[in-house]
Amino acid sequence: MKAKIKWQDGVSFTGETESGYTLIMDGAPEAGGRNLGPRPMEMILLGLGGCTAFDVVMILQKGRHQVTDCLIEIDAKRAPEDPKVFTQIHLHFIVSGKNLAAHHIERAIDLSAEKYCSASIMLRSTANITHDFEIIEV
Repeated sequence: MKAKIKWQDGVSFTGETESGYTLIMDGAPEAGGRNLGPRPMEMILLGLGGCTAFDVVMILQKGRHQVTDCLIEIDAKRAPEDPKVFTQIHLHFIVSGKNLAAHHIERAIDLSAEKYCSASIMLRSTANITHDFEIIEV
């Protein structure tokens, strides 16, 4: 896997993925940014959320569970001093579908956290990662 990051100006950078997608990352205004895109650390949280959501949905679909939606709300805390790593990350899964059993959702989340989600497994070296979930019957 490869990626490119190109400095634009100030603290704004363009990222290009190997799969051909381009996005802008920018710093906070107090750091000289202009709010042109997400902060790099926000991108890490999005990567974590996308990685685990992918796993959970795939696991549930492979088990033939009738999942219709998956939303993850992420709340994270960072260390106060540099390098300001994530120290606490909480993922709240909101899974919608028909006849979903809590033990199936819990198992899918646990498998993602412990076996499949590369981002989660990397981040847990500095952050205490917790999760909970709710089911919305549709």
